[in-house]
Amino acid sequence: MSRLLVLVLAAAFFSAPADVRMVEVVGEGAKYWPRWRGPSGQGHVAGGQYADKWSPTASVWKVSVPGRGNSSPIVWGDRIFLTTGYGNGERLSMLAYSRADGKKLWETFIPQNGVEYVHYKNGFASATPATDGQLVYASFGRHGLFAFDFNGKIAWQHKFGIIDNYHGPAGSPVLYKDRIFIFQDANPAPGQTAFVGAFEKATGKPIWQTPRRESVGWGTAIVINTGERDELIVSSQYRVAAYDPDSGKELWTVRGNTYEVIPTPVVAHGLVFASSGRAGPTIAIRPGGSGDVTSTHVAWSSPRGSPFVPSGIVVGDLLYLINDMQSILTVYEAATGKLVYQDRLGTAVREGFSASPVHVNGKIFLTNDDGQTFVVEAGRAFKLLHVNELGEQTLASPALVDGTWYWRTASSLRAIR
Repeated sequence: MSRLLVLVLAAAFFSAPADVRMVEVVGEGAKYWPRWRGPSGQGHVAGGQYADKWSPTASVWKVSVPGRGNSSPIVWGDRIFLTTGYGNGERLSMLAYSRADGKKLWETFIPQNGVEYVHYKNGFASATPATDGQLVYASFGRHGLFAFDFNGKIAWQHKFGIIDNYHGPAGSPVLYKDRIFIFQDANPAPGQTAFVGAFEKATGKPIWQTPRRESVGWGTAIVINTGERDELIVSSQYRVAAYDPDSGKELWTVRGNTYEVIPTPVVAHGLVFASSGRAGPTIAIRPGGSGDVTSTHVAWSSPRGSPFVPSGIVVGDLLYLINDMQSILTVYEAATGKLVYQDRLGTAVREGFSASPVHVNGKIFLTNDDGQTFVVEAGRAFKLLHVNELGEQTLASPALVDGTWYWRTASSLRAIR
């Protein structure tokens, strides 16, 4: 067989469509916004009548949120949950609000062991909680994983010990079957190493913990199904790695990330798209395989220009990325990596976007740190439909349920419908 034929056959094999999908929230939870980036885990809204224009005075209700935090609100039933931190991290809490009118229902402070150093843009409450309708789960860095019941009582706590991550922790917990996944990348400290772990939802007890060598990472893991197996995907310092959700065994790794990584990967067209921090590359990976698959399972990679903080989003055939170092929206063909277009959203500001985009009814909503939301029509040509104003600094991503946007800004929680 000629070398050319081998290459053609190999290309045909690796380009074949794969049944790769995000493990989404199903059942009752799919009606709400129970985790980071919603039931899809990718910022997609199933449908409904949602406003695409608003102003700072457009809120149905608006209430003050004490303390400070960048965690996104989550929603289940008639309640909204979010975390916050006071002062220099001396007090951290979980809050519950009524969806009907924004009334604060309860606030529960957690037991703490000292305070952590954090970057000013990270803060002490950056990890978004998750819920299964029974308990609300939250990560508070060195203070550990917590579970709260819907009345605000702490059901359990699992402590991690000192976590030396130089900008502070930020990754959100991920629910899967009977367990919670989280990873904490950190410099080695007495009694503490970087790890990815699974913990019982009912008790918080460790199921497995796999050591990691990475020292820096603020991202959130995802769980995908490849058609043959489930994989827990972690995109962090210098590499993307997949783990067996049942045992914690490392399955495969792809090199190419930069030193600092925040964006959550997204999944479409048989690929996992992992964006690397500070305008590094975006890597399109065919999951599966074993060991280091950098040379065999990378479908394409962008040279530079990826987001530092916001995650990407795939709508139809296109991957949308907002480069928050220059305020540039870049759109690629998801399957091939071909550049479709680039355009600037607002003014070029270094680290000017933090919230991750959402897709609603064929429109993509991208919000910068000044609270401006750019509404872009999904498609192969740039079409800016509106620029909406919240009138307040906004670093958290929104939650969308039953035709209502729920926004957490620097000092408030508001509903827009």
